Amino acid sequence: MAAYLDNAGFKTRTIMPGGDVDLLNSSSDSTGFIAARLVLRQSEIDSRLRKRYAVPFALPAPEIVCGWLAAFVTLDAYLKRGVNPQDPTLDLVKADYERAEKQLAEAADSVTGLFDLPLREDAQTSGVTQGGPFGYSEQSPYTWADLQRQAASQEDGNGR
Repeated sequence: MAAYLDNAGFKTRTIMPGGDVDLLNSSSDSTGFIAARLVLRQSEIDSRLRKRYAVPFALPAPEIVCGWLAAFVTLDAYLKRGVNPQDPTLDLVKADYERAEKQLAEAADSVTGLFDLPLREDAQTSGVTQGGPFGYSEQSPYTWADLQRQAASQEDGNGR
């Protein structure tokens, strides 16, 4: 399985300073941590989207998916590196994580999902289903009343 993001792609999309990303990658106790978390979080994203979308996505993956992946791994990286709970940056990272969670849940929802990602082959060509108008018109402005009367008379069996 090809990763949606490599270390360089993560470094480009994360709000974590590049030096901190390099520190996590070179530290003896966390070597490979970011790569492992990228794979784990990508697997989580794919498993949530598998029922509706063609996952794993062909590379390059949709940018919104890469953004979700970066948001999830950024919080993991900050927690691994260690962060002051009073640091306002942590609030921003958590907000980004929660936004990504919400968007991922919305994308996975087959009823109200509004993200246009590549669907599975046995589905339609787009993740967004286009609806038509919710009304119709008749030639006569009185046709609706006639139809309603006919439906009511069929229900009560009077045939009036």
